[in-house]
This record gives sequence, structure tokens and C-alpha cells, in this order.
Amino acid sequence: MNQRIIQAYRQAPWRVQLQWIGLFLLILVVGMLIAGVYVYVSGRAAETGARIKSLELEREGLAIRIADMRTQLALLNSSQVMLERAEKLGFRPAEREDLVYLPVEGISVREVVFLAPPPAAIQRENKLLRPAYTQSLWDLLYQSAYQFMNTRGGQRP
Repeated sequence: MNQRIIQAYRQAPWRVQLQWIGLFLLILVVGMLIAGVYVYVSGRAAETGARIKSLELEREGLAIRIADMRTQLALLNSSQVMLERAEKLGFRPAEREDLVYLPVEGISVREVVFLAPPPAAIQRENKLLRPAYTQSLWDLLYQSAYQFMNTRGGQRP
């Protein structure tokens, strides 16, 4: 029986060729699908890159336009241009005689408030630190030894 299967298989060599052709076509279709996906992704990436570039160019153009408009606004608000516009409208600089001061009820006259001490007060010595904190270690040891000698009266045991 085993012999019959082998003999039947040998009698149909076109089946082997058909299998090889099917395998080749399967590999070809899978390769084409992979290549298609790669081309699609690459195309989308290129399209996105081009859009980003165009948006960056648009942003730079808008930044230049904004800077230009700010310059024009600064020129229009300059003191010389504002003075010329005021003169054209009939305004003139105020003189001392033109000023009128009106007293308002309920508001007291400002009193002079000194926020800093007078200059003479700066000369006094500022005692922010206690003398104990300004003393060096050597001074402390010397003072301690001096006090020790004085409390014992200089006597030796």
C-alpha cells in the first residue's frame, strides 16, 4: 500500500510543480503587501513632513508680520508723532497759569512720612550680634584660662 502512494505521487509531477508555484506566489503576495504598506507609510510621512514645513514657513511669515506691526505701532505711539497729532487737534502744552487745583472734601492733605531714619542715625553703632558671637575660639580659650587662673587665686595644689 505504501508503494502505491509513492507510485501515484510519482505519476503526477505536476502536483509538485503546482505546490512550488503556489509557495512562490504566496511569498510574492506577502512581499507585495509588505512593500505596499511601506510605500503607504513613507508617503504619509513625506506628506506630513511637507505640511510641517509649510506650517513652519507660515509661522515665520506671521512672526515677521507681527514684528512689523509692532514697529508701526511703536512709531505711531512715539512722543514726536503723538505731539504732532495733539497739535493738529488743537492741544497745547499746559502752562503754570492753566493749572487749577480743586480741594475735595473728605480727603486730607498728605503728610510727610519718613520711611528711612535720618542720615545722622546711620553713624551710630549697630549692635545686631552679641559679643559672644563675635569672639574667636582663641579669645574664648584665653579668657577661660584667665578666669580659671583668677578663681583659683594662682594657687597650686
